[in-house]
Order: sequence, then C-alpha cells, then structure tokens
Amino acid sequence: MFQDLIRHTRVLAIVGDILKVRAKNVGFGDLALVENWDGEESLAQVIQLEGDEVSLQVFAGGRGISTDAKVRFLGHSMQVTYSPNILGRVFRGSGEPIDNGPMLSGDPRIDIGGPSVNPTMRILPKNMIHTKVPMIDLFNCLVESQKIPIFSIAGEPYNQLLARIGIQTDADIIVFGGMGLIFDDYHFFRTTFEKEGVFSRVVMFVNQASDPLVERLLVPDMALKVAERLAIEEGKRVLVLLTDMTAYADALKEIGIAMERVPANRGYVGDLYSQLAQRYERACDYQDAGSVTILTVTTMPGDDITHPVPDNTGYITEGQFYLHNGTIDPFGSLSRLKQQVIGKVTREDHSQIMNTMVRFYSAAKDAEKKQAMAFELSPFDRRALKFGELFHQRFMNIEVSIPLDEALDLSWQTLAECFEPQELLMKQALVDKYCPKEHATNAR
Repeated sequence: MFQDLIRHTRVLAIVGDILKVRAKNVGFGDLALVENWDGEESLAQVIQLEGDEVSLQVFAGGRGISTDAKVRFLGHSMQVTYSPNILGRVFRGSGEPIDNGPMLSGDPRIDIGGPSVNPTMRILPKNMIHTKVPMIDLFNCLVESQKIPIFSIAGEPYNQLLARIGIQTDADIIVFGGMGLIFDDYHFFRTTFEKEGVFSRVVMFVNQASDPLVERLLVPDMALKVAERLAIEEGKRVLVLLTDMTAYADALKEIGIAMERVPANRGYVGDLYSQLAQRYERACDYQDAGSVTILTVTTMPGDDITHPVPDNTGYITEGQFYLHNGTIDPFGSLSRLKQQVIGKVTREDHSQIMNTMVRFYSAAKDAEKKQAMAFELSPFDRRALKFGELFHQRFMNIEVSIPLDEALDLSWQTLAECFEPQELLMKQALVDKYCPKEHATNAR
C-alpha cells in the first residue's frame, strides 16, 4: 500500500520508449510515474517482469529521459472514467478528455482489462442490430453479441462505412475506439457523429498517429471495459466500433521488437492470436442485461488475406464484411450468426430473397465475363446484366440507406423488373404474396 511512496532510482536501461528498473512487489500492467531530472513527469505502464527487473512503457516516449529519472509505482493498473458524464465525450488513450470539456477527475474510475465475462452469463444471440446498410441487413445480418471485422485495404472508404453504421444503427450506445488515426480521420468521425445528432449517445477513445504508442494498446481495452459496464449495469445494447486493428497489432509488434522478443510470422509477436482474441471475446449477450457487439476494421496490407492480422482474426470472429472497390462484396462477406435471426426476427421471405439475389448477381458476373470475351449473350444473360446494374446501384453502394423491410420490397421489385416469376425458383406462396404483379422483362 506504500508502493506509491517509494521512488526507484536504479534505472538499468532506456531502449526507445522502454524504461527498465529494479523493483519488487510490482504487478503486470501496473502504472508508474516517471519523474525526469528536470522535474517533468510522465505515466508509464509495466509491460514485462523478469525477477526484480521491471520494464515500463513510457506514455510520453523515452526521448529526453535520463538514467537519473525516478520511478514511483502507483499500485494499480490503468483505469478509465465510468459515469453518466462520459457520454458525448472524447478521451485519448491515457483516459484524459481531449474535447475541451470539463475534467472528470472526481468521477468514478474502473480498472481496464481483467478476465472476460463468466460464460454462465452468456445467452445465445437472438436479436438483430439494424444498420440500414442493405448489404449488411439483407445479406449478412449483424447480430447482437457478434464480433465481426471489416476486411479492407488502404484507400477504401472503411472509415466512412464505419461512421455510417454508427449513425444509422439502432443500438443504444456507440463506443468508438480509434487507433493510430490521422487527425483528418479523427475529425471526420467526431464531426459526423455531431452533425448527425448521435453524439449524445457516443463515447470516443482516440489515439492519433502522433500520440504515444502505448496509448494505442490501451484504446480497445478502455472502449470494451466501458461497453461491458454499460451493458451489465445499464442494460444497454452497445455497439463497439474499432479502427484499425492492424494498427493495434503493429503497435504490439513495435513494442515486441523493442523488448527483443523472438518474432513470429512476419515479425509479429508470437501471442498475436491471444492478444486479439482477448479483446474480441468481450462481445457478449448478457443474461438479464444488455449486450456488447464488436465491429472492427482490419486492413490487409497488399490485399493479402493470409497476412497475420486478418488470418488470425478470421479464426476468432464470426465472419467478415469484405469491403472491395468501395462496396461490400456479397461473395467475400459472411455472417456466421445470421441464421439466428433470418426468418425468426425478420420477415418470412428474407432467407429466400437473400439467396435468390446473390444467385442472380452471380449470374450477372458470369454474363459480364462472357460479354468481355465477345461471346454471344442469351436473353437470360441480358436480363442478368440488367439485374447486376440495378443490384450494384440499389444495394451495393455504401451510401444507400434503407430499412430492412424496404430493402426486401425493393429486392422483389428489382427481381420483377428483370425476370419472370417462374425463373425465380422460389416458394410459390412467397412469390404470390410479395412479388409485384406487373413485370418489366423487356430487356434486350
């Protein structure tokens, strides 16, 4: 209990942002205050213990720190403010507000990290989160308590898609975590949430590219701990948006190199899978409480799905949304939990419409290949090409915003404009009930 009164002066080494000292009775993840020779202080966190040798990651960086620095351990791990006052606020990775609002030093704080939820509190996913993005709601539903990434590459509008989902979702609370964001991206998310009138139910934790690397590692833990408390104590349906998990993994890699750890695949830390799983497994639908759903961005360097970050992520999560050429690809995307809600909490025709639309879009892609090779097109090929154009325009554009039932009706209309009822190969009762009676199948 007197640990925070003891100053350790035996600095063994300074490697980049890593400070090594000798100390006892220190826990992994504990915070420390590093006081430099000129009186300046900076927070640091214990990231490795080897006997009495303690390695600290200095939040403000190691530049300017002398071996004469003094270290004082605070006796607790990193904490985050949790109170009703955090809604509509923006915090940096150290937990301090950066939105020029009032300081929350008097508000309760909770430890981040810790074990995931007791499995006995988990219930089977059974509710859908509506995003009004037709390529998600219609074809790969986002289900409460799901953990699912958006796989993409640099230059794709994944942040725009993430923001759109945030402002259109029917979740109660949005917890946003940004890692290694350039200022333009941070400003985009904040102004978008404000302009769309949802900022009052948003909590933002932001690590910018110019901020200390260690704060990048703290952002997911802060966001998920706050989301967990909101779900359990307030009964809220919380959607956590994290971007970019590859930046998080790169931060782990950089610290691993500084710590001289033996690298694994492509230089990443050997426990990359465990580090990612520890965060993703926070997704949960709680018994007699709310839920935490996790939607992340995972960029793939070189569009390489075998890159360690997306490769490990695929084993942890329940599917993926594949953002390609500015659209959510219906072939590369998958939601493994969609069967929990399709036809159960959605309309009876949802399953057949979803399958039929993808089948005809596949036919449209085949017709495009035949057209590109100058093969003669059949009447069906021409109708498929027309369907492909309408499908891309009405559904695949990420700017399109349609409630699910309207998207289902539009699907029937699109099918009716291109194909005869007998070509749909769907249950006749559904065709009679939902298919428009007038058809426009004059495509040539």
